[in-house]
Amino acid sequence: MTDEGAAGSGSDRGRTPGKDNEPSELEQLRSRVAALEGDRPPRAPRHRWRSFFAALLIVIGCLLAPLAAVAAWASSEVGDTDRYVATVAPLASDPDVQAAAATRVTNAVMEHIDLPALLEGVAPANRPLLEKALGKLGDSLENAVRSFVHDKAQDIIASETFDRIWVEANRRIHAAVDKALTGSGGGAVKINNNSVTVDLAPVVEQVKQRLVDEGMTVAAKIPEVHTDFTVLRSDNIGKVKTYFRLLQIAGNWLPVLSVLLVVAGVLLSRHRRRVLVVAALAFAFATLMLGVGLTVFRVVYLNALPDSVSQPAAADVYDAMTRYLRTTIRMTVVLGVVVALAAWLTGPGHGATVVRQLWYSGIGAVRSTADHAGLRTGPVGPFVRRHRGWITWILIAAAVLTLFLWSYPTGWVIIGIALVLLFAMAVVEFLAHDGTGAGPARAAANGPPPP
Repeated sequence: MTDEGAAGSGSDRGRTPGKDNEPSELEQLRSRVAALEGDRPPRAPRHRWRSFFAALLIVIGCLLAPLAAVAAWASSEVGDTDRYVATVAPLASDPDVQAAAATRVTNAVMEHIDLPALLEGVAPANRPLLEKALGKLGDSLENAVRSFVHDKAQDIIASETFDRIWVEANRRIHAAVDKALTGSGGGAVKINNNSVTVDLAPVVEQVKQRLVDEGMTVAAKIPEVHTDFTVLRSDNIGKVKTYFRLLQIAGNWLPVLSVLLVVAGVLLSRHRRRVLVVAALAFAFATLMLGVGLTVFRVVYLNALPDSVSQPAAADVYDAMTRYLRTTIRMTVVLGVVVALAAWLTGPGHGATVVRQLWYSGIGAVRSTADHAGLRTGPVGPFVRRHRGWITWILIAAAVLTLFLWSYPTGWVIIGIALVLLFAMAVVEFLAHDGTGAGPARAAANGPPPP
């Protein structure tokens, strides 16, 4: 018994406790690792297709942005008579256009004046007046008469009467502009020899009457003269008409489609706020490239004009016709930058957080000063504090609605709406401030959760 006990005791002492317990310890470690791995959240799947389609929609929307701006401009210029008149009305007072029109009218009148029979055709009572107006003729009779006719044409074109005639005529012939640009022609505006021209016959009649009144009665014998003033010219006017017609048809829905594609791409993406910043800036950049293209095309267009067309007048006409398109470009660029800045400022980034902290600190300081001065918000403060979120979204909706209802917003209109919205939100935050500043400070530090 003693030997067995001793043997047993020796056997127990001969075992290594670590070796006997090693399998159970490994199993415990493995079970713990498995438990920890089980508690770990599964890896988020890579939404490659989702990201791909989001990027594709945004790229297509940005590529359509310049075409959408041109389509909206084409539809507006042809479809809105008041806007068309507002576009061409300043041309009546443009010095280069006036000079080109006066030269064109003078050439048309001089083609129908018989210089050798000029003095013989004038009544004796009117000859002294004519000789005084023309001065010493001699061999420079043609130049003197041309200068005389040009002065009268310039007087007519530079007068308020011409401004009124120009505006009224363009308002009446707006339908003819539509026909000309869509290919059917007709009216005072027509397409001839790859040019869009305006008939200056009414101006010629005014000049004829002025010449008769000044003593040159031979001008009364000038028949009805039709002379054209070139507004636009292109060697591919047929294609231009086709493209213009397509843009006019697409003008109502192409801008909406472009914006909806970008919005769909942002909503489909995973990091919406970050993607919104990039998409808004890309949209603004694509539209800005259209402005660069207009500048480059202006140089190419003017260099391609024949020598018979006045370069300064053609440049002024081009600038006038594209003025609203450039306004749309500036508006879109400013809107894209404002949207991107708003998305960044509401994000959780460090820079955005610092800006929000400064915002809330400034409002808190103003509110503290008002409290020390004895100003109280009464029941308005708690009400605004309870419904601050709803009030903020209502203000944003009102700003967006104002933008959509504005007839022709400009970049300054966008900036004005943004500043008014910021001021309104500052007033809301001032009324909702509880005097401690803890809530706004935490909101600024933490930042809104990313969508």
